[in-house]
Amino acid sequence: MPYNLGINRTKIIMYTNRSRGFTLIELLVVIAIIGILSAVVLASLNTARSKGNDAAIQSDLSTIQTQAEIYYGSTAGGNSYGTTGSTCSAAGSLFVETTIAKAIAGAESANGAGNMVCGNSSTAYAISSPLSSSATTYWCVDSTGFAGQRTTNLTAGATVCPAS
Repeated sequence: MPYNLGINRTKIIMYTNRSRGFTLIELLVVIAIIGILSAVVLASLNTARSKGNDAAIQSDLSTIQTQAEIYYGSTAGGNSYGTTGSTCSAAGSLFVETTIAKAIAGAESANGAGNMVCGNSSTAYAISSPLSSSATTYWCVDSTGFAGQRTTNLTAGATVCPAS
């Protein structure tokens, strides 16, 4: 005959069944922690995405700068950036050259606004795009070899990046 220590078998079964799950409080705490962590990750992801778009804009404008010099030396008349234009799609300007047009489209896609400013004459050009990370910051390249950040946007038809 087994020893009875005063423990009811029914109580043991109830206790083991009860200890298998989580309480509502435990579940709510875990859900809250997951929510906080996901909010932090999403905020960081947006910053990284914005910086990635800025890098894409800078890369596309660098491509334009390189391709413009190739265009300058290979035009039919020789040493020309094409006919004067004040838009990024001016007929006869260097901005309609295939590689440059693709780089412009890529930069416009990356900045999300599609408001690039271009200008050229037969001897000079400049192109500017807003950066994704700041509404008041622009990336500008021109025929003098300048490539950099500016707080003033290029005016339509200008062929040199602004001083600041």
